[in-house]
Amino acid sequence: MKEIALDGIVAEHIEAINAGDVDSTVATFAEDAYINDNRREFIGIDAIHDWATYDVVSQKVTIDVREVYDQHGDTVVRLAYDGEFDKTGLPEEIVMTNYFSVRDEKIISLIIMFN
Repeated sequence: MKEIALDGIVAEHIEAINAGDVDSTVATFAEDAYINDNRREFIGIDAIHDWATYDVVSQKVTIDVREVYDQHGDTVVRLAYDGEFDKTGLPEEIVMTNYFSVRDEKIISLIIMFN
């Protein structure tokens, strides 16, 4: 993997999450995009809206960029997560890897993994 600067729609996505803005978060995705958030799937813009509302904004999730890489055209971002979600059994610093696929300046897939 090649380390790169964070920019474009992925940077906008992270900014929208940190701002707690559901509409701006959802606007970073293509209509038929999908998310796999730690083995839970959300397919299509309506499901993504629900994910952004209930799993991100209502739990006051914030993310802090640790590393950004290009992997064959996909953007891999390691992020430290915080918020008001249940942290039982989790380490003090929760770092997850986010795998973004982007086409036509919209996120078409996002896979979030706790590695």
